[in-house]
Amino acid sequence: MSWAYYLTYKFFTLVLSLFLVATATFTLMHIIPGDPFSQEQTIPDEILKSLMAHYELDQPILKQYFHYLEGLTRFDLGPSFKYEGRMIQDIIKEGFGVSATLGAVAILISVVAGATLGSLAAFCRGKWQDWFSMLLAVIGMSVPSFILATLLQYVFAMKFNLLPIARWGELRHIILPAISLSAFPTAFIARLVRNNMVEILEQEYIVAAKARGLGTAKILIRHVTKNCILPVLSYLGPLFANIITGSFVIEKIFGIPGLGGWFVMSITNRDYTMIMGITLFYSAILMVAVFIVDLLSYSIDPRIRSSR
Repeated sequence: MSWAYYLTYKFFTLVLSLFLVATATFTLMHIIPGDPFSQEQTIPDEILKSLMAHYELDQPILKQYFHYLEGLTRFDLGPSFKYEGRMIQDIIKEGFGVSATLGAVAILISVVAGATLGSLAAFCRGKWQDWFSMLLAVIGMSVPSFILATLLQYVFAMKFNLLPIARWGELRHIILPAISLSAFPTAFIARLVRNNMVEILEQEYIVAAKARGLGTAKILIRHVTKNCILPVLSYLGPLFANIITGSFVIEKIFGIPGLGGWFVMSITNRDYTMIMGITLFYSAILMVAVFIVDLLSYSIDPRIRSSR
């Protein structure tokens, strides 16, 4: 499979997936009962009709759909129905920087801590380091992030007063929410790395390398790391989605002014354009992350390049 063909195929899949997400979200928003202004119980009929006409909600559904798609080609997600004068792309630009910072720190913790714990467990298989690492992994996969966040707040903020219980703006405000977000992915990566590394260490070429007197560090760098990195690389796309969607609850618990808060409010307010815009934005981020991971896997793994 040539590089150009693989790149074209993946890019076409990305664009088609985004189109389907936009279509599905638009359809769901318009088939549910009510409208964005239905919560305003005392609004007169004349004002309601004026609002519907202003936002073109009185137009035929197909006309609204094609107008929405035409706006997407210009990266225009439309105005908010509840926040007058605010464009959805401006709200996303305002909130996503905070969410992206929190997500990036959580991903870094997940990859580094997960790979370290998994490698330690694999090289010390059957010893206390192995049992301890896997015990931490089981705990990390079993405890929900919102429960862990509450526990961390109680211990480190309320009990010992080491870190702030909430807010945003300084480096120390990132620590507790980032740990809460990274617990499950760290545990998953640790188990993934351990299982793959144990399997690789039992291969004949690894046994032969040990017989030749090759040190543990050289075996890890030359033979083990490259083969272990592929499963972790494949998990980075879902990991990104897991952390981004999980940040909605964590941002609420820690009072973080990220995009998750806007998304929760948009559902409460039935703000159609904001729901569709943020959903499509997050879907685009996830799909682009998977797209990049697929390209990296194609570059690293010769089995993908030789497939038909």
